[in-house]
Amino acid sequence: MIAQLKDKNKLKEHIQQAVCQMYELVSKNPQSPLHFPVGYKAAMLVGYPEKLLDALPKQALESFAGVGYHFQTNLIKKGGWVLDIGSGSGTDLLVASRLTGEKGKVFGVDITDAMIEKARKAAKTNGFSNVKIVKADAEELPFRDNTFDVVISNGVINLIPDKQKVFSEIYRVLKPGGVLNIADIVLGKKISEESRQDPQLWAECIVGASIENRYLETIKKAGFKNIKVIESFDYFTNSPSENTREVADHYKAHSIVLKAMKGGEE
Repeated sequence: MIAQLKDKNKLKEHIQQAVCQMYELVSKNPQSPLHFPVGYKAAMLVGYPEKLLDALPKQALESFAGVGYHFQTNLIKKGGWVLDIGSGSGTDLLVASRLTGEKGKVFGVDITDAMIEKARKAAKTNGFSNVKIVKADAEELPFRDNTFDVVISNGVINLIPDKQKVFSEIYRVLKPGGVLNIADIVLGKKISEESRQDPQLWAECIVGASIENRYLETIKKAGFKNIKVIESFDYFTNSPSENTREVADHYKAHSIVLKAMKGGEE
């Protein structure tokens, strides 16, 4: 099976299938045994303020699977246009919706049908009228050039094979002076190529991740300036799986929160 998946298109297809299966489970049965923390407790562990979480719909928050609190940067302004890459059950979408206000617009993209349905329901039934969610591949964003003020993402880009293409697409859809503001998993030690050919391991958040320096270089290569890591911490210490904790420790897997700009100066 591993040899067959050396074809990049087949590997991508199998990775997406594994990721969708994993996050369908997170959406429909968030209380299931998982290798990463989920829900309200998970959001608290990575830094979301309790007051902020208590103001969000429980149906979105129960399937939260982010890896950092990127909103600490306070980059989203009233009336702004925001894109969330891998919007999941909608926690970050709804936070962004409150921050932009009625005059702003917040778009989410995801590939997991169950997550999209859950996020749409949470937005509609709780009056978040400035939110729209689209099923789309982050490597081919269905938006015009220079559309968004801020692009956010939380623990998702590590799950995507062609990170260069993703960051290039993000750069394209950001306005000049726009900001990339994300949380993601990166590594301190290289993973074997054999492990990278296993789609199931991609879905478990570690083997798809890049070495931190290489990750930052990919962002720079896409055209971004003023790239700054704001926070770095051991996300996997909170994993309920002893095996996941051991693997993460071996590869020095950790979360980072960062921001970067499309041209201009801060």
